[in-house]
Formats: sequence, structure tokens, C-alpha cells
Amino acid sequence: MAYSGSSTDPATLSLREIFGPGGLLEHCHPGYEFRPSQLEMAELVESAFEKRQHLIVEAGTGTGKTLAYLLPAIRSGHSVVISTATKSLQEQLFEKDVPFLQRYFAPELKVAVMKGRSNFLCRQKLHQIGDRPLLKGLDELDWLERIRRWEMETETGDRAELDFLADDADLWSRLDARSETCTGPKCPEFDHCFVTQMHRRAREADLVIVNHHLFFADLAIRQGDFGSILPEYSAVIFDEAHEIEDVASAYFGRQISNYRFEELARDTEQALRLAAGGSAELLRGVARLREKARELFGRFPEREGRFSFETVARARFLEENREAYDALVRAARRLEAELAAVKERPEELVALARRAAELRGELAFLVETDQRGFVYWYERRGKGVFLAATPIDVSEILGEKLFEAFETVVLTSATLAVGGSFEFLKQRLGVRVAQERVLRPEFDYRSQALLYVPPSLPDVRDPAFPARACEQIEQVLRITQGRAFCLFTSYAQMRDAHERLSARLDFPLLLQGRAPRSVLLDRFRRTPGAVLFATASFWQGVDVPGDQLSCVIVDRLPFAVPTDPVVAARVRALAEDGRNAFVEYQVPEAVLALKQGFGRLVRARSDRGVLVILDNRIHRKAYGKIFLESLPDYRITGDLAEVEGFLNGGPSKRVGNGANQPAGTCDV
Repeated sequence: MAYSGSSTDPATLSLREIFGPGGLLEHCHPGYEFRPSQLEMAELVESAFEKRQHLIVEAGTGTGKTLAYLLPAIRSGHSVVISTATKSLQEQLFEKDVPFLQRYFAPELKVAVMKGRSNFLCRQKLHQIGDRPLLKGLDELDWLERIRRWEMETETGDRAELDFLADDADLWSRLDARSETCTGPKCPEFDHCFVTQMHRRAREADLVIVNHHLFFADLAIRQGDFGSILPEYSAVIFDEAHEIEDVASAYFGRQISNYRFEELARDTEQALRLAAGGSAELLRGVARLREKARELFGRFPEREGRFSFETVARARFLEENREAYDALVRAARRLEAELAAVKERPEELVALARRAAELRGELAFLVETDQRGFVYWYERRGKGVFLAATPIDVSEILGEKLFEAFETVVLTSATLAVGGSFEFLKQRLGVRVAQERVLRPEFDYRSQALLYVPPSLPDVRDPAFPARACEQIEQVLRITQGRAFCLFTSYAQMRDAHERLSARLDFPLLLQGRAPRSVLLDRFRRTPGAVLFATASFWQGVDVPGDQLSCVIVDRLPFAVPTDPVVAARVRALAEDGRNAFVEYQVPEAVLALKQGFGRLVRARSDRGVLVILDNRIHRKAYGKIFLESLPDYRITGDLAEVEGFLNGGPSKRVGNGANQPAGTCDV
């Protein structure tokens, strides 16, 4: 049934009248084109709400999944949380999709965006700085003045509004509303606080849009009976749900770093100076804490990466560094006592004393305890040293705290199924019963994409592979005239290939690590014939429109590094349970990663491009069939001449034609 034009109330229309041919969406958006998979997904989501069931739905690029879950959520009458992978996706939902819904479907709809506290300005800190700004350089003087003017105008206090402030600006860390420095209702600015206002908007909202990190931070707090961050809700929709195991693992684990000790020292110094109550002894205590933290964390090996810190390794580390460890514990305990002893101390000092005690407890847990079900590890990343304990398996936690606790949980992404099945995802997340559907793709992959696997390359573990692989990359890039992502499974392989090819190619070559991610992507989009050499962080969440990206080259099947402590612990746990960890865990993880990498290429019905896998195990090994069955229905070739003919034989990859990206306020 087509839309009759008599009503725009989504509660009175069928979903077919909204999404179908001649439907309300078509009337609202002249460029809208009916997509059967979008209607099917909307009906599945609505059914899940009505029947109070969970839903897992894989919806490929071009489905229009955002409206397919937002409209049923509005119609459901439930209090719903939408959780996205990133803050940028939150902003897209709120700034593009929500205004469209409010204009055409639900003018009374109340929607709130919630982010972590460090995204917001603390008015009390800004006012406390006053005429004693403790600034570093002329840039900070200018930034502070502009922030002061902005504070009087902004409605949200969200740092995202400050386009002049550098991402790594230290000034913001002295002005943000992190919970560690918050005094809550005792703060004189509490009623006017941007975080307080965010929570008020969320309590009154029909939909609350969060990111996965904030969602699981809240879920972990609820687990410990320490209150909550999010308002009460009965249903949650996870967009980009393939990421939630890793995020949940982080928040149900424990972590500490040298940065947290540095931040405690910095915040204490600032609070003491602003309160004019810092005795020489207290300031010496802060300096002592900083010195002892640097000494202990400096004892960890200098090599970068993640490494096991299991029972034997921790016992050896503690034996060799007992004096440094005890000195840091004493420094934290002493600072805690000295802060607590300050007469008529402001609330900020009470919070700082509590932080010193918490850091001491976290350090003891990570160095001295051995809790069953956790894998202990450390990581050195730049100047940072991180100690962590991560749950080996979060399925039981999520099964109890998420899937059994809420009526409806919707999991959606373009990459959830392995070989057409959701069994891997369900086992990892603890989903027992759910509706399941892999939607038909909206793109004609057989005509839009060609998968090229070179037939003559040696095995990826052969010493000759790097040189031969670079020869193939060079040949492919000359055919595509650059316009490619070269994606690698390690930094070492990425740098090696870049070095080998730099002198042999005339195309602009961009290398991950030489500029921030956003800067590199902007350069790639603006530079004709550019080639980006990158690793896992560019495998997902990247969208390059037009013919600027016409080729994605993957050097190896993206198996996780087997020596990574979390991966190794999960493999070992499965093996001890009598299961085949390679088949049940390592292969499915790699399949989903590969699907994400290939998802960068075909983003609209008018796109064409070549996908290259240099790893011939996809043909030689039995498990290669699982990879091929999980990918879209590409044509496959081992002939470079066919690659060239494909690129030259049809219209070039170009920007989508409105049917896929309707003009206006909403990506439907």
C-alpha cells in the first residue's frame, strides 16, 4: 500500500506506507529510492519491540539502516538508548537524522546526546583559574580567552564546538569535567553545570544517543551498585555492534597507567595553588608521588607493544622492583593522608584524596593479585605504560547484565555474520535467543567489484613474500593510477612496503603515523592519485566518496597477532575447554576484520573498484572457503589483465547519485 498523503503520524501508518514505493519517505525526500532490505529491517526491528525480543541483523552498506531502526524505535513507545561506535556517528545521528525525523514524523520527539564527561567544559574550573591561569605560551592565552567567550554563549559546553582547539591541547585537560575532579552537588556551579544539564535533557528524552564506551561504562557502574550514568531505559540498539566485545572487555576489566598518576599530581598542584592552601610539605608530597610513579613505570621494558603480565611475570617484576613499588604505594598513601588532614579543606581536596586511595588499590590489584577469569598484561605506547586485567570471556557478564536485563537489544552492523551465521557473535556476547537475519545487499557486487588474488605469490610466511608482494602492489597501483588503500596487519609490514615502493612509484604516498588520522584522510581525499599505507585502524569507519578510492589491497588475511596476551588467553581458554580455538575464534575474528576492510570500497550503487588479497591461503587452505563465503558475491580473478579490463571497461567509480545519498538533512 502506498502513502495516501493524509497523515504523517508514524503511529498510524504501516511501515510499508513509510518505506515502500510511493511511501512517506519518498514524499519527504524526492531523491529517496525504495530499498527492500531497508523495509525488511524496519519490520524486523518493530517486531522485536512488539514481541520484546532481541534482534541480530546484518545490514550492508546502502541499506539505510539508520532510519530502519530509528522509526520503529520512535513508534515503540519504549525508552530507547541508541549506542554508536564513535562520537562522530553520534553527531551524525543527532545533527542529520534526528532533525529529519522531527520535521516529518515526530515534531514532539525529544532526543538527547550523552558523551563522556571529559568532552565537556567545567565551569567551576574555568572560573577558578581567574587571573591565575597557569598557562603555557601565547597559544594557551588566546585559547583561554576564546573559551571564556564561548562559555557564555554555548548551550552544551561540548568541546566538539571548539574548532580552534588542538586535539592534544593540554589546556583542555585542565578545564574539562572529568569525574575524577568533580565535586558533584557540592560544587557551586552544579545547577549550571553542562554535565548536569546533559543528564537533565537525557532524563526527559524519548531517545538517548550514546557511544559504546559510555554505554559500557554505565553498565559496569550499574554492576557494582554505584548508581548509573544513563537514565533508565528498557531497550538498546547497537549500531556497529561488531565492536562491542572489545569495548565491554575494557570496561569490565581494570586498567592503570603512568598518565593517571601524572594527572593526579597535576590536578593536586592546580587545586592547591588555586585554593592558596598548598603547604610546602603537601607540594613536596605531590612531587614525591610523581617521582616514584615515573621510577616504577620506567622499570617496564622500553619496547612498544602489548605483552603478557601473568602470574610468573608479575612475581618476577615485583621481586626485582619491590623497592620502587613500595615507594610508590607509600607516596600515594602519604599524599592521601596529607590531603585528608588539611583543615577546612575544599571539596576538591577530598576528591583528590579519594583518587590517591583508588589508584593505590588499582595498582595493588594489577600487580599483586591473581583473579581467576582475567588475563593480565601491560602495554608501552609512546610515553605511556598501561597495566591491565581484561576478562577472558565477557559472554556471561553480558548475558546477565545486558541480554537478560533488558527487554529488547538490537545488534546491527554491516559485518556480524561469518559464513552466513551469527553463532560466533552469539557465543562471544552471550546471546541465547534472538531473531536473526542477514539482509540481501543493495549493491550488485558482481558488476561493481572484482576480487583479485595473485596466483603465483609465495606463502605469506616465506621470506620472499615481502619483495614479491610489493611487485604485485606496484603493478596493481599502476593499473589503478593510485587511488588506493594498502592495508597491512602490522606496522612493520606497512613500513617495509612503503619503504620498498617509495622510490618506485610516482603517486603521492601517505603513511599512517606521519600525521593524525583525520589529517591523513583529508589529504587522501584531496590528493589525486594518492595511496594510503595503513593498518587496522583504517579498516573500518572510513568513507571516501568518489573515484578517489578505487582499490583496496590487503597484504594478509587479518588474523589477530597470536602472541597478543588477550588473544592468547582466549585461545588457551577455548583449548582447555576441548574446543578448536582456531576454527571457533581466530578464523571468525579474521573474517569479520576482512569484511570491514573491504567495506571501504563499494559505498554506493555507482561505485566500482578492485579488491586485492595478496594472501593465497584464501585459495589453498580449507578455511579460505569461510572467508570467501562471508564476503559479498564478487567476481574473482587471478589475471591482472582482467583487473585492467574491469577498470577500463565500465564507468569509473564516482559519487553516489542521490538514490543512495538523498540530499537534505538525513542519510536515509
